[in-house]
Amino acid sequence: QVQLVESGGGLVQPGRSLRLACAASGNIISINSMGWYRQAPGKQRELVATITSGGFTNYGGSVKGRFTISGDFAKNMVSLQMNSLKPEDTAVYYCNADLTVSGSRWYPPGYWGEGTLVTVSS
Repeated sequence: QVQLVESGGGLVQPGRSLRLACAASGNIISINSMGWYRQAPGKQRELVATITSGGFTNYGGSVKGRFTISGDFAKNMVSLQMNSLKPEDTAVYYCNADLTVSGSRWYPPGYWGEGTLVTVSS
């Protein structure tokens, strides 16, 4: 069984920074990529950032230049440094991982955490 646990969410004022972390556990053979997605009330879940095992990153347009994703795949972890936060960044942030798991077929949708709430408000 694979489990992803996010941490670091909370209430923060606009312009401030916040760092999220996600730890994956289970019988993980390898990690292709890990990333973050978010979902605000009434909106679809959207890409925040992803990082591959080769270190390539991809960011959603609304967070480019403000957020930085980093991975420590040897520890099955990924982090998201969020700077210059805006009220529109308010959402539940979900950790996602594309994994190769022992005893399981490749699962394209990946594995998901329960989410951590980030609220940006003054």
